[in-house]
Amino acid sequence: MKRALLAVLALAGAVPLAAQIQLNGAGATFPNIIYQNWMLTYNQAHPDAKLNYQSIGSGGGIRQFSDGTVDFGGTDAPMTDSAIAAINGNVFHIPTVLGAVVAAYNLPDVAQPVRFSPDVLADIFLGKVTKWNDARLSSINPGVTLPNQDIIVVHRADGSGTSFVWTDYLSKVSPEWQQKVGKGPSVNWPVGLGGRGNEGVTTTVRQTPGAIGYIELGYAVANKVPFGTLRNHSGNWIAPSLESVTAAAAGAMKDMGPNTDFRVSITDSPGAQAYPVSSFTWLLVHKTYSDAPKARALVQFIWWVETEGQAKTIELGYAPLPKELRPWIQARLKTIRGAAGAM
Repeated sequence: MKRALLAVLALAGAVPLAAQIQLNGAGATFPNIIYQNWMLTYNQAHPDAKLNYQSIGSGGGIRQFSDGTVDFGGTDAPMTDSAIAAINGNVFHIPTVLGAVVAAYNLPDVAQPVRFSPDVLADIFLGKVTKWNDARLSSINPGVTLPNQDIIVVHRADGSGTSFVWTDYLSKVSPEWQQKVGKGPSVNWPVGLGGRGNEGVTTTVRQTPGAIGYIELGYAVANKVPFGTLRNHSGNWIAPSLESVTAAAAGAMKDMGPNTDFRVSITDSPGAQAYPVSSFTWLLVHKTYSDAPKARALVQFIWWVETEGQAKTIELGYAPLPKELRPWIQARLKTIRGAAGAM
């Protein structure tokens, strides 16, 4: 690992201590907990670089990155081919961490985790299952007394990679959802209340009895919000955990290689122990930067994220990237060019 890090640093060149380089990013709220931790840690150890990240949602991150108002973006919804073409293909999607999107709910009198089958979950968000004690919900939750209470759906109000992951999953498991709503960072929600960011949805669910919403696992754990168990592609009831997210990624690795586009969906993975709403999250970086010192400093930070930074994942509620990805990411970083040429 040290040799690989030294190789990238030698390639990038040293950043003069006398001139602090400011690197600004914006985007996904999904990884914000770990991004803030990483940047604080890195800023303290590398005073020559000052990193800042604004948690504004994947849609905003893609927009600001594409407009050139930030040096890098963050997204859980990969850019579309047309969006990439609009910036002349000048983007790499660099995976940073793995996470899960969970069905978080507010049922104070229910102690056991509630089970959700794919069809029932889709119909809740379609507005077709409206009571917690609906017969279909009760039948998959034997021994659990669900209340005669309205289900209040909570969804994102902003352009969101978390929404993309959630709707990508629902589109795979529900033909009706795929036809009527589809997938994307922003969709026309059939029912529900809107909240901005993972933070906003978390707060709304916590404050609304009977609510159900989708949030990143780390937010649910940090805020002590109960979340459900889902039946996966193999028919097993799987709780979201670092292990079940890793199992979902393992399936995707079989179809990837050194030259693979990292824009890979791992929702509804066929793995027996895979949690079905799992996802990579990505940093958006340009293939070419006009400011060579910024490009060098950004590569140094990203390589630290991919190596030393991965040790922070588990304690913060994320799953580390498969180590098999590391040489492919390193090769991609080595091709990033500044004004003076190859870094």
